[in-house]
Amino acid sequence: MKHSLAHKAIALVGAIAMTIGLAACGQTNNASDSNGESLKKVTFMLSWAPDTNHIGVYVAKNKGWFKDQGLDVDIVAVAQAGAEQAVNNGNADFALSNLTNVGMYNIKGATLKQVLQVQQKPSAIWCALASNTAIKSPKDLDGKTFATFGSNESDAVVRRMIQTDGGKGEFDKVTVGTSTFQTLESGKADFGGFYATWEGVQAEMYGPALNCFTEPDYGVPGNADAIGVITNEKTIKNDPDLVKKFTQATQKGYEYAYEHPDDAAKILVDEAPEANLKLDFVKKSMQTIVDGQYWGDPAKIKDGSFVLGTNDFVEPQKYFDFLAEEDAYTDSHDNVIHEAPNTKDFATNEFLAK
Repeated sequence: MKHSLAHKAIALVGAIAMTIGLAACGQTNNASDSNGESLKKVTFMLSWAPDTNHIGVYVAKNKGWFKDQGLDVDIVAVAQAGAEQAVNNGNADFALSNLTNVGMYNIKGATLKQVLQVQQKPSAIWCALASNTAIKSPKDLDGKTFATFGSNESDAVVRRMIQTDGGKGEFDKVTVGTSTFQTLESGKADFGGFYATWEGVQAEMYGPALNCFTEPDYGVPGNADAIGVITNEKTIKNDPDLVKKFTQATQKGYEYAYEHPDDAAKILVDEAPEANLKLDFVKKSMQTIVDGQYWGDPAKIKDGSFVLGTNDFVEPQKYFDFLAEEDAYTDSHDNVIHEAPNTKDFATNEFLAK
C-alpha cells in the first residue's frame, strides 16, 4: 500500500498557487438521471488509493443517496499536486483530507474547510519489522533510519515519541520510494509510519509482521488523524445548498458503513475495481474501525448524544498546539510560525444532519 501516512507528508514548496481559475465543476455542469431530472455534476477527489477512509462516499453513491439530493458525483483519482490543492483551486468540489492538512495549507494561504470529520481518534502507528529485534520501544529508534515522506510533522511526532520513552530523538531519514513496507524489507530503513486500520490489517493478514507504537502512548497529544471531507470557502459562500446536500448524503454513507461494515466493504470492492481490493481484507479493515470505535461510540450515535461526522475542535487543537511547539508550521516562504492555528477556523458542523 503506497499511501502509508502519505496524507501527512505535505511537501508544500513555496506559496500555494492562489489561482481562481474556472468555477468548480460542480457549479457549472449538469447531467440527467433516468427520469430526465437534471443532476448537478460534482467532483469528489480521493486523497490516496481507495480505502475504508473513503468508504462513506462510495456507499452514498452506490445507494443512490447523492442522486436523491440531485447530485451526480464523480469520484476521481488524486491529482499529482494533492487533493487539498485541487479543492483550493476549484478543480475538485470535495475531497478526503484531514484537519491537520487543512491547517498546514491554510497557513500558506489556502481557504479550505472541513465539513465532516469521520475519524475521531488517532490511527497512526509507528512500526519496525518484528524481525528487527533490536527495536523494542520508541527509544530504540534513536540513531535508526526513518522511512519518511518528508514532512516536518512526522519528524516532530517521531522525535516526541522517542524522547518520551527516554531517548534523544535523533534519527536518520530516507524518502520512501514505492511503499514503506518495501523500504523496510529492503533494509534501507528501520521504521516507518502506517495506519492501524489499513496497513496494520494488511500486515496482520499477509505479513510482514510488525512491532508498532502508538502516538498517545508516547507523549503525542490530541488527534493527529481527524480525517474527513473538505471543500473550499468559496464553494460554501457561493453554493451552501450543494455543500449541505453532499455532506449529508456522505454522512449517511458513513453511518451505513459503521452499522453494516461487511456490506459496505463489498460496496467499496465493487465500486473501486481499479484498486483490486480483496474483500476479506476490506471487511477486516472495517471491523477494526468498528471494534476500535474510530468513528465514535456506536452507543452514543444510537442514542443521539453523538452525531457521526461531527468535527471535533478539542483533540485536533491539542495536536496543532504540539506541532507549533515543535516548530513544524511554516508559512509560504518557509518561515517558522510559532503560533498554532485555530481548529475552529478550519472546520464547521453547520452542514451535517443532526
